[in-house]
Amino acid sequence: MSDALRVLLVDDEPLARGKLRRLLADEEGIEIVGEAGSADEARALIERERPALVFLDIQMPGRTASN
Repeated sequence: MSDALRVLLVDDEPLARGKLRRLLADEEGIEIVGEAGSADEARALIERERPALVFLDIQMPGRTASN
């Protein structure tokens, strides 16, 4: 799957991440490279995995899009 779009799922709610995972599972050309439940975890995964696309919950405990 080397030509796949590498995506990362970031949401503090496991059910929301699960729904995204299920919706994306049937899409060709998508590779989920990781999931994060916190902003700090997401930052580390982004640096390590270098995804092309991040599905990001912009309101998470302790962090928002503004900080």
